[in-house]
Amino acid sequence: MASCRWPWRRCCSWRPAARSPGPGSPGRMGPPGPPAAADGGVQMSYFNLVKSLTSAFSNRYSMSRFHHTTSAACCCSKTRSGEKYIDPFKLGWRDLKDLYEDIRKELVISTTELKEMSEYYFDGKGKAFRPIIVVLMARACNIHHNNSRDVQADQRSIALIAEMIHTASLVHDDVIDDASSRRGKHTAVLAGDLILSAASIALARIGNTTVISILTQVIEDLVRGEFLQLGSKENENERFAHYLEKTFKKTASLIANSCKAVSVLGCPDPAVHEIAYQYGKNVGIAFQLIDDVLDFTSCSDRMGKPTSADLKLGLATGPVLFACQQFPEMNAMIMRRFSLPGDVDRAQQYVLQSDGVQQTTYLAQRYCHEAVREISKLRPSPERDALIQLSEIVLTRDK
Repeated sequence: MASCRWPWRRCCSWRPAARSPGPGSPGRMGPPGPPAAADGGVQMSYFNLVKSLTSAFSNRYSMSRFHHTTSAACCCSKTRSGEKYIDPFKLGWRDLKDLYEDIRKELVISTTELKEMSEYYFDGKGKAFRPIIVVLMARACNIHHNNSRDVQADQRSIALIAEMIHTASLVHDDVIDDASSRRGKHTAVLAGDLILSAASIALARIGNTTVISILTQVIEDLVRGEFLQLGSKENENERFAHYLEKTFKKTASLIANSCKAVSVLGCPDPAVHEIAYQYGKNVGIAFQLIDDVLDFTSCSDRMGKPTSADLKLGLATGPVLFACQQFPEMNAMIMRRFSLPGDVDRAQQYVLQSDGVQQTTYLAQRYCHEAVREISKLRPSPERDALIQLSEIVLTRDK
């Protein structure tokens, strides 16, 4: 790439002419809001449906600043509840002091090597995106239910467990991908197993069978997601559905189910559980879509790993799948997982010459829009408004 920076700012001003349909139900990993079938009931292909929706979104929503201006909520300088926005990370960290120290205490270290790895992975230098979402959701649900502003001990434990599961998945990904350059450290599968084991023990201590079941589903989804990532689909329609399902299972399931778990602990209302789940699912999918965009638009010094890493692993992500519509010759490369000399460089150029980056970003915006719509159903609070603000952070991050 000629430049390390992507000049097109990923922001948006949502001013819908009419209410747009949102992403599907929990069991449906399809694109946001399928319209009615046209042409005598003939169903549009799955991919063309996503393409048409993202194109419509780019036309109906101008790209300036992220302002959600429906009556449900407003991402302006003041929230609907009349309080100024607080940095979501500063607000969340109130409940996450000593987060990484507490995680390290959960690990039973048997060797010097594992001790060094645990200290590296839980060094406290990250933003703790997932724990922040979890504690903010816990507070938002507690306030909605009985106006309690306290995070329960078990709810905080879910934040720790979510970070442990996420970190274990990174370790296992490094082993599978042989991505020794990620964060500049070598990894070992034993470290991942250790972290998962500690997370399981911490989860068992919570003692709530519903919560245990919810987070056990996350592990199953992560395993299934790895298998999905190893496979390819020849049919374009199936290919995009396969990609979104993999995206949910590998990334969004942890966020969605962690949010649901803390809502179960804090509120008996199933409607609130669904709101928490849907918010986490939609933000999680959007997070990964933007991550896939950044693989084509950021330099390795920003990402902490090489750009075009997904192509080098043989993975066709959203930008590639959209670009393939404009450059059909990419189909052969996708099916051989970019394994021939020159495939990665050519595929990258095709993506950058197409609207694949923009279309993937528009799709991420739709998912964030739906996340905002869901969380706005809760009673106004600084934590609820911080979760709305996090949707902008997901879309505008550059690493």
